[in-house]
Amino acid sequence: MPPADTRALTADLAAAIAGEVRFDAAHRAMWSADASNYRRVPIGVVSPRDDADVEAALAVCRAHGVPVLPRGAGTSIAGQAVNAAVVLDFVRHMNGILEIDPQARTARVQPGLVLDTLRDAARPHRLTFGPDPSTHNRCTLGGMIGNNACGSHSVAWGKTVDNVVALDVLTYRGERVSLGPGQLTGAIPDRLRALGERLAADVRASFPDLTRRVSGYNLDQLLPGDADLAKALVGTEGTCATVLEATVRLVESPPVRALAVLGFPDAYLAADHVMVVREYNPLTIEGMDAGLIAALRAANPVERAARALPSGGGWLYVETGGATVAEAEAGAHAVAAAMKSYGVTSVVVSDPAAMKALWRIREDGAGIVTRLPDGGEAWPGWEDAAVPPEKLGGYLREFDALLAGHGRRGVYYGHFGDGCLHVRIDFDLLTRRGIAGFRRFMEDAADLVVAHGGSLSGEHGDGQARAELLPRMYPPRIIAGFAEFKGIWDPDDRMNPGRIVRPAMLDEDLRIFVGMPAIPDTPQLAFGHDGGSFARATRRCLGVGKCVTASGGVMCPSYRATGEEMHSTRGRARLLFEMANGQVITGGWESPEVAEALDLCLSCKGCKRDCPVGVDMAAYKTEYLAQRYQGRLRPASHYSMGALPRWLWLVGALPARMVDVLNAAARGPLGAVAKRVGGIAPERSIPPIARRTFTSAFRAARHRRRGSGRRGRLLLWPDTFTDHFDPAIAVDAVWVLESLGYTVEIPPRAVCCGLTWTSTGQVAAARAVLRRSLRTIEPWLAAGVPVVGLEPSCTAALRADGPELLPDEPWTARLSEGVRTFAELLGGHLDDLPDSVGASGARALVQVHCHQHAEFGAETDAAVLAALGVDAEMLDSGCCGLAGNFGFEKGHYDVSMACAERVLLPAVRAADPAVTVLADGFSCRTQLRQAGTREPMHLAQLAARVLGRRPDPA
Repeated sequence: MPPADTRALTADLAAAIAGEVRFDAAHRAMWSADASNYRRVPIGVVSPRDDADVEAALAVCRAHGVPVLPRGAGTSIAGQAVNAAVVLDFVRHMNGILEIDPQARTARVQPGLVLDTLRDAARPHRLTFGPDPSTHNRCTLGGMIGNNACGSHSVAWGKTVDNVVALDVLTYRGERVSLGPGQLTGAIPDRLRALGERLAADVRASFPDLTRRVSGYNLDQLLPGDADLAKALVGTEGTCATVLEATVRLVESPPVRALAVLGFPDAYLAADHVMVVREYNPLTIEGMDAGLIAALRAANPVERAARALPSGGGWLYVETGGATVAEAEAGAHAVAAAMKSYGVTSVVVSDPAAMKALWRIREDGAGIVTRLPDGGEAWPGWEDAAVPPEKLGGYLREFDALLAGHGRRGVYYGHFGDGCLHVRIDFDLLTRRGIAGFRRFMEDAADLVVAHGGSLSGEHGDGQARAELLPRMYPPRIIAGFAEFKGIWDPDDRMNPGRIVRPAMLDEDLRIFVGMPAIPDTPQLAFGHDGGSFARATRRCLGVGKCVTASGGVMCPSYRATGEEMHSTRGRARLLFEMANGQVITGGWESPEVAEALDLCLSCKGCKRDCPVGVDMAAYKTEYLAQRYQGRLRPASHYSMGALPRWLWLVGALPARMVDVLNAAARGPLGAVAKRVGGIAPERSIPPIARRTFTSAFRAARHRRRGSGRRGRLLLWPDTFTDHFDPAIAVDAVWVLESLGYTVEIPPRAVCCGLTWTSTGQVAAARAVLRRSLRTIEPWLAAGVPVVGLEPSCTAALRADGPELLPDEPWTARLSEGVRTFAELLGGHLDDLPDSVGASGARALVQVHCHQHAEFGAETDAAVLAALGVDAEMLDSGCCGLAGNFGFEKGHYDVSMACAERVLLPAVRAADPAVTVLADGFSCRTQLRQAGTREPMHLAQLAARVLGRRPDPA
């Protein structure tokens, strides 16, 4: 148990090391869970800067008698990365590559190094690190060594243990030991070799003969004549020693790869044919069940990658490599041809973008299947068993029978080429009766896999989930050998205790059970995807950690700017979960820890699409702000920017000369006063308001409209930002739409989606605004007239936020289903565009708005640009950093600009002056303008220009 008073421990650690020492409630809450079912609140978190810090930290912990847990990215699925211990976090500082030796094909690395960083550094030498878990862009080498991680390419390159050359480690008692070629002599190595000699016969008789045996310690690496003490320490889950440095083997990476996707009637038949496919020596053989695809489509209906799969109910991904595209494709086609005789459907893909999209389905599997296709929750626990691959088909059939016998459902996928199965199961972990059923299932499943000559764990390790079951897999002498092995390294049992040896029970410390709400679960938003429960929504984050990556996608922009766990989607979800149960984060909606974490949430909604389990932190932030400020005085920015449409409606009624006066005042001393009063960052300029709104000009010039109406009517949604700041965009949009044969109409009075009120947690006001707007456009909705939006954030709000605000309003659903982006409307007329323009020769850099990324994607935009003859580069730049009111709020400027400077602004500065910068979002355009780059353009403006005609001045 941790000490009751940690003040002396905290002070001693802070005095002894240069790195951070964090024993506050927020950090203890964020590190209390990994990607498993388990929760153990740590004593505190220490981020050492170097080896000396690690030695000093262990000395202090030793003096205080407290346990230690060395931890990587915290994505472990068996519970080995959580404990009531001092957590050593290596990701923050000890994350470097010390040396790459291309001739020896080795790399010397620190434990906090992210795998993809190593792979990127090795790529110029045509080398890679073979094991590649689906978490490759955030998992660390230290964590992989701790778990003996594998990944999809283990068929070709084995597990981590097969790729470790040497380790430099530190014991709890402070002894530094180097393990590797030319084995060291000394007390620990000598005792390990003696243990291996004594247990050699038992190990040979009882260790299963399969490539994916990860359960238990690697006593097989102690066998006489073949002992490798570095490999023996791999997979010990931090229970024996702390890794300071590792030398790992690099393998030659084929420069070109191809993917054959094989479709079978079901996953059983896919598993039955694994051994046939293995004869072609592929790089990987991955399997998926129809349930995974169904869960993917339920979670993200706009996901298109699954459409590329061949027909079937079970699939194998078979990757081949070669020196050329032809060679790689030949290997893939050979596999597909061989399987054709078995009646298997197939597709062969070699385009990198297409392969990446297909691999994303598999890599996101761990998150996707936490929600069953019908929305039910599913959990790990028994997610990682492995059997000899020739027995996989039979095992799958019996495993499904076992599920049915226990009344459980599961969705699975896995490394079929190595007989390893990953599955999420709809365990009831909320009730004592359900937990008892969970235990019975785990025991029966363990007996089943052992009966097939398999391993309890084929990749994720034992942790708390399976260590208690090890006696069902190994005889007593081996279990005693495990205890002796740990005792040689850690006689005080202070290294991650309760894991593997003398394990905690598998049905203790279940985070879902302890996560019962300490606050009333009566949210103001509907949380329709979570059964109307905010507490259930906070459980959606399973900790797979896709949000703690350095590049790709949108989430999480503030984490990428600060590197702080608190600013990741995962960190915020953990804090909200702990706030809901009230044990570590107290104060409920008044929690200062949660307020601090959410303050830098941009509400970009990137997580809603990028997170495999669809965490929508923007909605959680809205709910938090709504509850926190209910009936209370709000921050000034909520009244200024949160109610921005209201202020602009007032300004819109003023004569043009008065608007000129206001714009001039905004640039002077009065503007500084207004920013201070309104909670606006002093570094920001107040955007100039248009002298005349689009809506007033449209109504005045209605007799000059040109639409033939042959394609019917359209209702253009005149959002506040376009109407008052960039009315020229709407003018161009009307011209384009009318040129396509539509009659364009606008509402008779101002309408608003309520987004600014929603994002600031003013839910009641947002509801009132949206309800009034629905009444305004009800005749168009009743007539089935499509609604077209120009501002991505507002259009996304109409599609997704409306049902959360007004779930029982029928017109909300009608609008959600009927609203389209400008690109979606044009996407229905791709064949018409080339007839009008031909190849334009235009080039564009495209910044996709975060809310568009989350709700619509950008595939249609890319297709429209291609039809317009525009050579478009869709930037993978993430959030622009302004994100509505966020970048304007006082205290957010530095983070806002750091987000923009990651990719977007450098890309724009580097672009040729002839390249158009396309940004449909007002926030994106404002960020670009205030950063001093070129004037950005909306798709409607670019389409009007490319189509060869500008509209008449309004």
